[in-house]
Amino acid sequence: MMRRGSFTLLKERIRCFLGGVPPHVQVAALPWRVAGDGAAEVMLVTSRGTGRWVLPKGWPERTEPLHEAAAREAAEEAGVAGPVEPQEIGRFYYGKSTPTGAPRRCEVRVFPLKVESVADKWPERKERQRRWFAAEEAARLVDEADLRELIGVFATNPRKSAA
Repeated sequence: MMRRGSFTLLKERIRCFLGGVPPHVQVAALPWRVAGDGAAEVMLVTSRGTGRWVLPKGWPERTEPLHEAAAREAAEEAGVAGPVEPQEIGRFYYGKSTPTGAPRRCEVRVFPLKVESVADKWPERKERQRRWFAAEEAARLVDEADLRELIGVFATNPRKSAA
């Protein structure tokens, strides 16, 4: 049986094959930790525009490795740091509005980041909220179905997913 995320990736590849414009690549960190009960928790941040719960994400800079860009975004948007896995654990797609109002299709590659430190002050602290959620709740709070599935799969075994 094909998982939803796999089906979305297949649809995206067919869309590009048929002449669609390739999506713009963004990166996201999936900041996680193990709670006292041994369950995985995920940190989400609010988006600046709508206040929705999202993963820290953004644009990679020039030759910056994608996983390092994800770690940088986590530090800037959520004030967290720790080892980030160099292998993505999945992708999701969404439509981003540009300042002109034109839609821009984005492919977001997700990298797990095991949080080891949480800063009291970070660059975007006045623009966003951050909060820890049980992984299952974090999955319910995000809007993108593929991201919801990705967090849910990650939550079943974060150490294995992040290895």
